[in-house]
Amino acid sequence: MTGGGGAELGTARCALEDEAEEAEFKLASSLTDPSPTVDREASIAGRGAPGFGEVATETEGDMAAKGAGSSAAADAGSTASDTERSDDGKDKEAKKIQTTTTTQALHGGRSVVQLERDLRVDLGFRGMPMTEEQRRQFSPGPRTTMFRIPEFKWSPMHQRLLTDLLFALETDVHVWRSHSTKSVMDFVNSNENIIFVHNTIHLISQMVDNIIIACGGILPLLSAATSPSSTKTELESVEATQGMSAETANTFLSRLMAMVDVLVFASSLNFSEIEAEKNMSSGGLMRQCLRLVCCVAVRNCLECRQRQRDRGCKASILNSKSQDSLQNIASASKTAIENLPSNLSPIKDPDRLLQDVDINRLRAVVFRDVDDSKQAQFLALAVVYFISVLMVSKYRDILEPQRETARAMSQSGRSIRQEINSPTSTDNPVAFPDSGGMLKEIPTPVEELHLEASLPHTDSGIGEEQVSGVLNGAELEGPPSSMGRIPTPPGAMSELLCTLSSEVKRSQESLLSEPASSSGISRVEVLKPASSISSISQSKGINVKEILKSLVAAPMEGAEAGPEPLPYPDPAIKREAHAMLPMQFHSFDRSVVVPVKKPPPGSLAVNTVGSGSREGLAAGSTPNIFAAASATPKSMINTTGPTEAASSSTNSSTSSSFVNGATSKNLPAVQTVAPMPEDTMENMSITTKLERALEKVAPLLREIFVDFAPFLSRTLLGSHGQELLIEGLVCMKSSTSVVELVMLLCSQEWQNSIQKNAGLAFIELINEGRLLCHAMKDHIVRVANEAEFILNRQRAEDVHKHAEFESNCAQYAADRKDEEKMCDHLIGAAKHRDHVTANQLKQKILNILTNKHGAWGALAQSQLHDFWRLDYWEDDLRRRRRFVRNAFGSTHLDITCKSLEDYGSEEDEGVKAKKGFRSQAVVSQNQETELMLEGDDDAVSLLQEKEIDNLAAHFRPRVIISRGPVVLSTPAQLVAPVIVARGTLSITTTEIYFEVDEDDTAFKRIDSKVLAYSEGLHGKWMFSEIRAVFSRRYLLQNTAMEVFMANRTSVMFNFPDQATVKKVVYSLPRVGVGTSYGLPQARRISLATPRQLFKSSNMTQRWQRREISNFEYLMFLNTIAGRTYNDLNQYPVFPWVLTNYESEELDLTLPGNFRDLSKPIGALNPKRAVFYADRYETWEEEQMPPCHYNSHYSTSTSTLYWLVRIEPFTTFFLNANGNKFDHPDRTFSSIARSWRNCQRDTSDVKELIPEFYYLPEMFVNSNGYHLGERQDGTAVCDVELPPWAKKPEDFVRISRMALESEFVSCQLHQWIDLIFGYKQRGPEAVRALNVFHYVTYEGSVNLDSIADPLLREAMEAQIQGFGQTPSQLLIEPHPPRSSAMHLCFLPQSPLMFKDQMQQDVIMVLKFPSNSPVTHVAANTLPHLAIPAAVTVTCSRLFAVNRWHNTVGLRGAPGYSLEQAHHLPIEMDSLIANNSGVNKRQITDLVDQSIQINSHCFVVTADNRYILVCGFWDKSFRVYSSETGKLTQIVFGHWDVVTCLARSESYIGGDCYIVSGSRDATLLLWYWSGRHHIIGDNPNNSDYPAPRAVLTGHDHEVVCVSVCAELGLVISGAREGPCLVHTITGDLLRALEGTELCALPRLISVSSEGHCIIYYERGHFCNFSINGKLLAQMDLNDSTRAILLSSDGQNLVTGGDNGVVEVWQACDFKQLYIYPGCDAGIRAMDLSHDQRTLITGMASGSIVAFNIDFNRWHYEHQNRY
Repeated sequence: MTGGGGAELGTARCALEDEAEEAEFKLASSLTDPSPTVDREASIAGRGAPGFGEVATETEGDMAAKGAGSSAAADAGSTASDTERSDDGKDKEAKKIQTTTTTQALHGGRSVVQLERDLRVDLGFRGMPMTEEQRRQFSPGPRTTMFRIPEFKWSPMHQRLLTDLLFALETDVHVWRSHSTKSVMDFVNSNENIIFVHNTIHLISQMVDNIIIACGGILPLLSAATSPSSTKTELESVEATQGMSAETANTFLSRLMAMVDVLVFASSLNFSEIEAEKNMSSGGLMRQCLRLVCCVAVRNCLECRQRQRDRGCKASILNSKSQDSLQNIASASKTAIENLPSNLSPIKDPDRLLQDVDINRLRAVVFRDVDDSKQAQFLALAVVYFISVLMVSKYRDILEPQRETARAMSQSGRSIRQEINSPTSTDNPVAFPDSGGMLKEIPTPVEELHLEASLPHTDSGIGEEQVSGVLNGAELEGPPSSMGRIPTPPGAMSELLCTLSSEVKRSQESLLSEPASSSGISRVEVLKPASSISSISQSKGINVKEILKSLVAAPMEGAEAGPEPLPYPDPAIKREAHAMLPMQFHSFDRSVVVPVKKPPPGSLAVNTVGSGSREGLAAGSTPNIFAAASATPKSMINTTGPTEAASSSTNSSTSSSFVNGATSKNLPAVQTVAPMPEDTMENMSITTKLERALEKVAPLLREIFVDFAPFLSRTLLGSHGQELLIEGLVCMKSSTSVVELVMLLCSQEWQNSIQKNAGLAFIELINEGRLLCHAMKDHIVRVANEAEFILNRQRAEDVHKHAEFESNCAQYAADRKDEEKMCDHLIGAAKHRDHVTANQLKQKILNILTNKHGAWGALAQSQLHDFWRLDYWEDDLRRRRRFVRNAFGSTHLDITCKSLEDYGSEEDEGVKAKKGFRSQAVVSQNQETELMLEGDDDAVSLLQEKEIDNLAAHFRPRVIISRGPVVLSTPAQLVAPVIVARGTLSITTTEIYFEVDEDDTAFKRIDSKVLAYSEGLHGKWMFSEIRAVFSRRYLLQNTAMEVFMANRTSVMFNFPDQATVKKVVYSLPRVGVGTSYGLPQARRISLATPRQLFKSSNMTQRWQRREISNFEYLMFLNTIAGRTYNDLNQYPVFPWVLTNYESEELDLTLPGNFRDLSKPIGALNPKRAVFYADRYETWEEEQMPPCHYNSHYSTSTSTLYWLVRIEPFTTFFLNANGNKFDHPDRTFSSIARSWRNCQRDTSDVKELIPEFYYLPEMFVNSNGYHLGERQDGTAVCDVELPPWAKKPEDFVRISRMALESEFVSCQLHQWIDLIFGYKQRGPEAVRALNVFHYVTYEGSVNLDSIADPLLREAMEAQIQGFGQTPSQLLIEPHPPRSSAMHLCFLPQSPLMFKDQMQQDVIMVLKFPSNSPVTHVAANTLPHLAIPAAVTVTCSRLFAVNRWHNTVGLRGAPGYSLEQAHHLPIEMDSLIANNSGVNKRQITDLVDQSIQINSHCFVVTADNRYILVCGFWDKSFRVYSSETGKLTQIVFGHWDVVTCLARSESYIGGDCYIVSGSRDATLLLWYWSGRHHIIGDNPNNSDYPAPRAVLTGHDHEVVCVSVCAELGLVISGAREGPCLVHTITGDLLRALEGTELCALPRLISVSSEGHCIIYYERGHFCNFSINGKLLAQMDLNDSTRAILLSSDGQNLVTGGDNGVVEVWQACDFKQLYIYPGCDAGIRAMDLSHDQRTLITGMASGSIVAFNIDFNRWHYEHQNRY
């Protein structure tokens, strides 16, 4: 905007704002009464709404009410179909049919019956009442018809939504108006609001054409406004359509107009951007605004005429149908506007042709974007035509006012058809729009125009086929009769209108044939910014700003009803039923019968108000009627669908093609009518009336003529091609008279030219609006159909989901029931567990109190006997050696022995001896089939599986998956020695629970004495305690699992099937099979087969290299092959290795004393071997395959046979044996006799059990059982040992030496082949005489295939009776062990002799300090960060002396002592340089009464921390060895801490620390190698809690030793005695020696079970871990340090005399004396390889000695 023009425009806008503000306020106030809406809704609700998906029963007139899902995008539940469908639909139909009979003339000779039938046919099933079956059919499943929305109708819901939307927008605009400082135009043109304005304008654009059609359409309204008649014809032509009442449509129209006034006419926006962005045709917005302005203006004209008619003929036509029609239909303006307060009506002067506001709007439309010349010219041409028609019509009305009244009265009773088609009806001058050609380009009677206008949605007057034919160059046909149907009117105006359609035809032909002329406006031009609106009027003296101001203010004086909630109209009343029927449409120049598209039944109406897309016609379905002659044929109508195209800023504009160059014809001259001057308004002169009516319009027309003179002069040409406009302007220049202008317009040349040129532009304008309306409705219908389809699909999904929901509910209820059952079960299990735990705790307290050294020890002295049982604790080699107090112990004095008559024949012994056992121990498994779980999918994800391994097949057991804390729950059996208890295994995210089913009949049969020894019946195990998980077999089926715990016990479960085993394993932590066998800790390892484990493990290679012993390797093979302590039928198997049990001495160097391990036990005796071979060859039983042996080398019976003297096996034996001991002659009473039986008895092929090699207690009848007398009168008590073993410990020790001897090492692989390897089965087994009963082999029996419970039970009993062969580990020969000679030069061969090539003393290291070295810790493992020998002196100065692992090279070829760097120990550099002594000095004060000795210090296994005790504050402390800084202070004792000890360390550096104190207690602590603190929790390192408190001493504790592998703490008090505690706090026993052995000072424990105690005055004792005194000796030296070798066989001592001595631990036999040192020995330790002994001397130095225990082993292995 430039210069003064901008200022003027701004002024106009401000004035417009003020007026509009006031109007909007008044409108807003009128909105506050929503009662009509409420009443309407109430009435709808009262009628009741059919269910969703039912079929509505209204006609197409009620289509809007059938939009089931019309607002699907917004709210499918609140659609109009829910509220509008009602039972009175049938009544509405009847009314419509009745109404239709009054218009029969429209339908030719059709009868009422045929009409009704057509109506029924067209309505489809929607016209019929809905049956119950149909109701069921549509609820809730998918409908029968997929797409059933025929067309768009305005439903009440649409209208309500549009009302609300407009109200919201108007509210925002009102806020702008009410601003105190800024004007509306400031807001509209503000950058902040640009998006809002764009979107609002786009919304208006979407709505305008539709609302115009709903109001009746511009042409029908113009027809009514320009018709001289007031009859029903013209009034019905204004009938509203599309389901919206005229009243409602008019209100919406007014509200849209008000929005346009503000947002379009008052804004300076360039609309080309919006049009490009919204994919609209260029200039389309302003053309829409023109249509809107025209429609509003014509509405106002109608109202003016109505008021004049009301004044003129009110009394005469009061009761006529015309008046009814007038009031009901045509006076939408009246009902919508006049009912408002009079000051809101836009009609200021009814005598005026156009009101000021309409004129201003027309001016604004033309001149707003005048810079876009093509567009402005088109708009100007259309406005010229619009004003011309109205002016000529007004002139006619002023000339002939009386004819109008007379006609209204005389024709009130005629039918429409007769009136219009009567050839004599010449007094009906048809007004211009009556011809209908404006829309259809063919002269059409009013009623057809009216019918078409009432159904624009059906065909929009432009049938797709016809139009496409016309526009694509098809010949234009038009029957002459169609041209001649309009009677010749008497007036010039009528002639103008009559000939207009023929001109349209001709101009259309020229449009199709001529190229775009230079004057066409179809070229693409870049729009100039519409910034200077006022510049167009500078030369004309017209202030456009004032116009704009008046427009913005128009709502104040205009028809703005505001966003009032309109009463929803009843579409059924104002709809014409014949609109549904086929009729003849005249499309442009062809008369074609267009059958009405029958809509599919039902309808959906979609409210798209506010959608951002441009509703367009589908490409190709509707032709582009504006681009025919265009070089760049872009249409004003978007034919690409509803795409939003956000165009770039180059606003290309394609103006609509409009016809130019059409030849003009002369029209008849307008008859001059003589003026009739009158005094009153009615009687004033015609000139005066004209001046009065046209004084505001004429200047606008003149202005357009002048401003667009160049264009109009080229366009408005006369019949001979002369320029009419120039002479007209010359005529008008001399006068401003309105009459002259009217006369000019009435001239024939002008009429012909305007009709031909301007009329065509107007028609293009109207047609575009109809097409846009049609396109929008098509788009809405298409979207609605898609929504309908989606809804139907969703309904089908809803049905499916509902069924699924019900199924889920049922499943959920069942799950909840199961879960409740599970919760009850778990609560009960917890109670049982608590009960068991409480009993155990009570027993533990009782044991502590009643022990001889307990608080109630004096009372306990009356006890006659202490009973002991074998504990389930296993050491690292899986040996169970620890005995604990037995609360259930008994001497079983009431038990008798079996007589020989109790045994049947020898052959049946194997089965019959087990009858009692089976009846108790074997759980009846006849319900096993019920436990079988189905499916083969495994929902591993439910089990927190992080590692889906290759071996993990997917199974889906029917286990209970709980959403609570229980992750998995499944039926299971607890497998314990001699019992199998059915119950439930539950797994949470952190624990395992097992709860036995105490109601099970098999469980009830189990003896309570047996249950007392069975742990885990109400078990709970923490995940953090699980160390290994193995798959196991039970009864030869791979359905079991064994879990090894941190407390060194194991528990075994059997499951219904293998799938459940996998499920359970995947619910447990990933621990694999532990860390001992070199296998990864993964679940797939736990599920691996024994053969896979064997192949994957490194144990065989380690055994071959002699890194592990024969015993450890055999225990490994047993473990992975499924042998377990929990199932006596699968007990670990060990070989007989010795054959000599007769001689006084045993020479282990003689091969004859060893068994041939290449043969099974049954084939060692040649005679018996022949017997077994013959049995196999002569096998006669056809039911089963042949075998050599009827019995097995390992059965539950043989296991109990060996272990009958120790609990709990005694109780197990009695339970399995009818509560009787064996006959004395059959009891295990002599090792020699048992060996002989294994060589001679054809039914005895027993191998040994591992206890033979480590448990001497099994040979002693320590509980004093009465086992009877043999036939020779000898009483059976302890087992008779061979003569070469003086005591059971000797027998076990020598047997173990034999097992580890070279003879066995060279043959052991052959025995492995027999038991675990390739000779176990098949042809090799036959050759080796190694075939057993077929039911002992894995895979021979499938219990699941046995359906009969009795047969299955019998088979299980048979398996239990015959024993089970271990799983086959390899199918090729096992590799032999490497020769000892091959390994003699390896650095570390712990058991083999090496020639002594080294000197005894390696080195001496003297520290600068002379303080005695009181503690030495040699943590020298090569994998440590700092392998070192840490020393601590009496003055608490420590040194970290680096260890060099070259010591092993000594003795190797080429070794030279001169290589100084081979010295194993390098002095701590900080001590050597005396530079960082402060980092090595512990300065904290100790209690003065403490004597610093080796027990005061502990060094962690990684050398990084030193623990020191003796502090005055009763604490012990942790120091960093790197910095010397204090890192932790630990309190817990009530007096000064006097001694510390550390257990052996495991992976990660974790270990136990024991502190002893003057308060006579010991505390067991846990050292976390990960956090380097005492205690598990690094957040609570200030107050760690001890794991156990050990009591029983009466005096200060002075020495202590702890062995984690054995789980024992052995401690000595100053005044004695030595007590043995478990690491759980149980006081087991006191170690009591002779009277001289009373004051313990030093204790050393080995994992092999030796406990060496040094007492004051040189007394030594060797105890077994179970308290038996094995040996003792006295030394003269005052010993200060003792040490056991790692195998426990050798003892090293050192004392004040400075001599290191080596002893054999078992009998204190001296092995070696090292040369004496010059100072006393205060401490010592062994390197990790047991090859270097480091001693701390009283002189402040350390000495490193060579030590080789193997040589002493070799020298003393010849004779025993």
